[in-house]
Amino acid sequence: MAEFVTLSRAGDASGSGRRVAVLRIARPPMNLFDTQLIREIAAAATACGADPEVAALVVYGDERVFCAGDELAELAELPAEQAAAMAGDLQTALDCLAAVPQPTVAAISGYALGSGLELALGADRRIIGDNVKLGFPQIDAGLIPLAGIRRLSLLIGPGAAKDLVYSGRFVEADEAARLGLVDQVVAPDDVLGAAIEWARRFADGPARALAAAKAVFEAGPHGPERARTEWAQLFTTADQRLGTRSYLRDGPGSAVFTGR
Repeated sequence: MAEFVTLSRAGDASGSGRRVAVLRIARPPMNLFDTQLIREIAAAATACGADPEVAALVVYGDERVFCAGDELAELAELPAEQAAAMAGDLQTALDCLAAVPQPTVAAISGYALGSGLELALGADRRIIGDNVKLGFPQIDAGLIPLAGIRRLSLLIGPGAAKDLVYSGRFVEADEAARLGLVDQVVAPDDVLGAAIEWARRFADGPARALAAAKAVFEAGPHGPERARTEWAQLFTTADQRLGTRSYLRDGPGSAVFTGR
């Protein structure tokens, strides 16, 4: 049973019976990421990804903090042999939101630092309060981000990414938006609501097509090849038949998808 993570459903089910899942991180007081918490988050995300009743996933800390960084007390005592053995598993776990086939959004209040920001980079969207501080301070502990460097570089460009990683400095909401590190800035009290509102738009969407599109984005340089495979496989889905016929008959936005 998870100690630091809870899962809930937001609002009523859609016409297709699907709802938004909310994964809450709760390791007070600052939601520092240790190996247990990282693994619990990954397990919960995997469970949501396999649940056909989950239309989209919101990841949230609380009103004060998303994650204030890595649990350095644990890392300070970690033997080199153990670090080498666990690095791959932790890297995969921190990238868990990218592996969820449904759309994902990180709702960030307060601080998102270190591994917490690496986790958020794997989400499809990042919504922050206008009081946040974001950064990768691992360099000041003689470390580097384990899972976030490539995504950060693709998101904001290698020059800006190197500045953040090499310096370990924090950025506030306005700079984060200007860099493209986040997608939406709202009042701190509106972060969770804005994330749920974004996620709800997919509750009645074509689940298989959304998952296919996400798979192509995640394929990177292999995207064109993956797109061919995903596109062809969509012709086996009920939603493709329903959607194309509805579009022809009534125009865009008229289909009522089943998620199959």
